[in-house]
Amino acid sequence: MSHLKGLSVVAIVAASVVAWSGNAFAQAKIVDGPEVNWKLGAWGKPRAATQNVEVLKKFMEERTGGKFKIQIGYGSFGNPKELLDSLKVGSLEMTNICASYHPEKLPVFSALDLPFLPIPDLDTQEKVHLAFYKHPLIVKEFAAWNAMPYLSAVLPTNEFVGRGKAPKNIEDFKGMRVRALAGMGEAMRKLGAVPTSVDATEVYTSLERGTVDAAAFPTTYAHQSYRTYEVGKWYTENMNLGNVGCPTLIHTEQWAKLPQQYKDLLIEAQPLAHAAVKKAYREADEKNFPLFRKKLQFIKFTPDELAAFRKAGGQPVWDEWVVKRDAQGIPGREVLDFLLKTAASPKS
Repeated sequence: MSHLKGLSVVAIVAASVVAWSGNAFAQAKIVDGPEVNWKLGAWGKPRAATQNVEVLKKFMEERTGGKFKIQIGYGSFGNPKELLDSLKVGSLEMTNICASYHPEKLPVFSALDLPFLPIPDLDTQEKVHLAFYKHPLIVKEFAAWNAMPYLSAVLPTNEFVGRGKAPKNIEDFKGMRVRALAGMGEAMRKLGAVPTSVDATEVYTSLERGTVDAAAFPTTYAHQSYRTYEVGKWYTENMNLGNVGCPTLIHTEQWAKLPQQYKDLLIEAQPLAHAAVKKAYREADEKNFPLFRKKLQFIKFTPDELAAFRKAGGQPVWDEWVVKRDAQGIPGREVLDFLLKTAASPKS
């Protein structure tokens, strides 16, 4: 093992992802077991954000000699707001969800949607999400939906593409009409902007016509997907507005029915699936940043400006979230402190 000295676990897993091709998984020892056919709910189309479940599907099928099959239904098993309920009643064995589609159903988990959390990169986000999935309050909350969190979409942070005057500080956001969702929208309201929840498919037209002045998307793949860079004039490269919690869930009863060797395979697949989705985002950035720089003015805020954003737009939203959770009998401060402490802890 001396040749691995100095390499991080992340680097080793990433190298494994790069090496995947053809029947790469099948080269490992086949794990025998019963025939299993699972349905996994998703939406949109295969993209960077779904490479985790696409890799999972391939991994499970090839490592079991075709006995464990996962059918990913992009829109065929229901719309995003229906999938959690479909999982609960057993219509699906797995599903992707985003808490922001129904925060009232997942009040504890909605903490991941808070703006300006100190989660600066995808590796930190993966660490925070996996730790959060194991928190007793999260386990209990999802158990009510017959669900257990399994994978994270590890979505990149949201940044703005906009038109008009490029913002250089908090004052420049006052009165600006922005497309920003969930807690990020509340943060922008605190900063004096006017948030709106324009559907992603309508953002291009809204920017083009001036209905909105700026739109926040997970960068850079979503901005490229929805072509905001074609009509925008500027891009915030380090605002780190926040992201949303979008896990892949497993039905708890279906998990319990699996033989141990299949459970072990699913656990083995978890870091590989996360490495694949992070790799897809990095590849998107490598392709998109040169394209964006040709079209957009890049805005980089100073540390003092970023601190001001978080003080005015982050902390007040956090505090309101804690008060709301406390009123529901949920220890909101404990949950928030757990996230902050986990984010600040050294990477393993």
